[in-house]
Amino acid sequence: MMAGEAIFLGWGQVVRGREQLALQVFQDTAEYWAKLQQDGKIESFRPFLLRPHGGDLAGFWLIHGERSALDEIQSSEEFLRLIARAGAIVDNLGVTSAVTDEALGSQMGTYAEVAQSLPQAT
Repeated sequence: MMAGEAIFLGWGQVVRGREQLALQVFQDTAEYWAKLQQDGKIESFRPFLLRPHGGDLAGFWLIHGERSALDEIQSSEEFLRLIARAGAIVDNLGVTSAVTDEALGSQMGTYAEVAQSLPQAT
């Protein structure tokens, strides 16, 4: 297992008129991640809410785990249903893979190798 693999799940503003539903989906999502953690399928999860800043990102979840397990989760029917529900209540929903910790070091090493092989702009 490579430490530092994660899912980044970000969202924008709640669609007006769906605030109560948004609270329920947020709670359901927290329960979903808690169950996956309890079952040993993810290492950890953490939600973040951003203060108003004029951008499109209002909050995000970071879900840490082994890449193969995270990939399996992202292709599961339960996850896809959760994303469909969330997409109906928030703007700018996005899901992508993320790296941090040791995985970040590996990714940056690859970037450094590629960067050294490219001609420098003058």
